[in-house]
Amino acid sequence: MSVTIKSQHEIDLMRKAGKILAEVHDEMAKMIRPGISTMDINRKGEEVIRSYGCIPSFLNYNGYPASICISVNEEVVHGIPNKKRILQEGDIVSLDAGVIYQGYHSDAARTHAVGEISEENKRLIEITKQSFYEGIKYARAGNHLYEISKAIQDFVESNGYSVVRDLVGHGVGKNLHEEPQIPNFKPIGRGMKLRAGMTLAIEPMVNAGDYEVWVLEDDWTVVTQDGMNSAHYENTILITDGEPELLSYHPDMV
Repeated sequence: MSVTIKSQHEIDLMRKAGKILAEVHDEMAKMIRPGISTMDINRKGEEVIRSYGCIPSFLNYNGYPASICISVNEEVVHGIPNKKRILQEGDIVSLDAGVIYQGYHSDAARTHAVGEISEENKRLIEITKQSFYEGIKYARAGNHLYEISKAIQDFVESNGYSVVRDLVGHGVGKNLHEEPQIPNFKPIGRGMKLRAGMTLAIEPMVNAGDYEVWVLEDDWTVVTQDGMNSAHYENTILITDGEPELLSYHPDMV
């Protein structure tokens, strides 16, 4: 397994990419309301990405036809924006976006409420977000990769939810997906030892019901098999000798 350790120059570029991506998410979040189409959000996201001189990471990646993955309710990830897909009061919507800044990627996802949502959906979003923070408590040099995975799984399952098994987090840098793969559940073994300079995309995908998923006929959209809702939370992080640095986040973000 070849995992890249980023130089200070590369880290500086990824820090800038992450800051831009945080702004992209902020701007998209401001748009979310009942009556808007997922294509409207995609257009705004791409517009903001390009306004910073960046390239959308996802557009045409393995043939993906849009700049932002927009997944509603039981859609877990990789939902394709559509002008006919109109957000409704009570929906939850996951926005997954990436930017390329001077050859380096940043990757982040958020799940948002559309208008007033149920207490159940609020809790699903909150537990998903908190599971990320439970995981990155172990994201420091000298620890092992699957300590992150175990912490995410333990927190999610102790709250009555399930973590998706068929999709995982990943390294990120010059390529959108690099080694290592980062499950949100604990595999056998401890996984690799973390080293300062690794850049990782940690991304819990949490289902209200069972963890089983499948892919729709568009060959992209992943949905829960039981039709129950799913939430997604992701940041690009930098491993250091101490606390990890969140590259795709700033304190004012929703």
